[in-house]
Amino acid sequence: MKMACAAAALLGAEAVAPKAVATPIEAKPATVATPKLRGVNASSAEVGHALLGGSKGKMPCQCVASDPSWKACARTVPRCVFIDLGAADGNSFNFFLKDGYGKVGQCPSVQWSAILVEANPRFNTQLAAIGTQNAGHMQVMSSTAAYMCEAQTSFFLDTVNTEKNFWGSSMSSDHPDVQRSGQQKVTVPTSNLNRILFENTIPGDWVMVKMDIEGSEYDVLPCTASSPSASLIDRLYLEQHAPSWGMAGTTPTQMEDAKNTLRQKGVDIPKYFSYTL
Repeated sequence: MKMACAAAALLGAEAVAPKAVATPIEAKPATVATPKLRGVNASSAEVGHALLGGSKGKMPCQCVASDPSWKACARTVPRCVFIDLGAADGNSFNFFLKDGYGKVGQCPSVQWSAILVEANPRFNTQLAAIGTQNAGHMQVMSSTAAYMCEAQTSFFLDTVNTEKNFWGSSMSSDHPDVQRSGQQKVTVPTSNLNRILFENTIPGDWVMVKMDIEGSEYDVLPCTASSPSASLIDRLYLEQHAPSWGMAGTTPTQMEDAKNTLRQKGVDIPKYFSYTL
């Protein structure tokens, strides 16, 4: 059971804490009224592209929902934990520190920690500086792709959206921004979200996962929905893109089923658009 103080600390204005209190309080919502999404909520052309089907068979590894070799988090004092998948240059983390995801000062035990995962090596220097500035609170996983298992993968770089923080970088070679960039790629390790949760959070924490991973959510979320680690998440800030950018062949219906399973496990999934600029 999550602590009531943790839930009350970071509720959105229209949300309900899934595991603690039922009455929301005022907090700054992490949403944008009219976002310009480059996924399934974007233009009709992109929606058409989204329905062509996934790139099944290109996955670097298969879903690992749990593993006996993982080490459970031994911490006993609860806190807020902000897990940023697709951290870019740390912009969403900075928004978190500025109470953009709720009042940090109301975290359980008035403590917080963050885990930033970003595959694009362009941001290594910025993330290293953030890690140094927040030593003791921070784990930075640079040049690492958030995924559902641990392996090596090709990660394709967006080189054209210079004014939008290169937001189209993706594991998918089918991503339009990747194709416009000439399918330039690097090889990076993947990190398993289920393991991150299991080894870094406890049931008393208020755990927020921000996921903006350009289509890989279609691989990751069905796996997480099947994992015991899912119940450790309180809130999922998901930016959902085109199904065809996933590699597991997950359909929109299967994705909705996975999200509903997560909700049944107590995960709140508000409408969300990532702060990527």
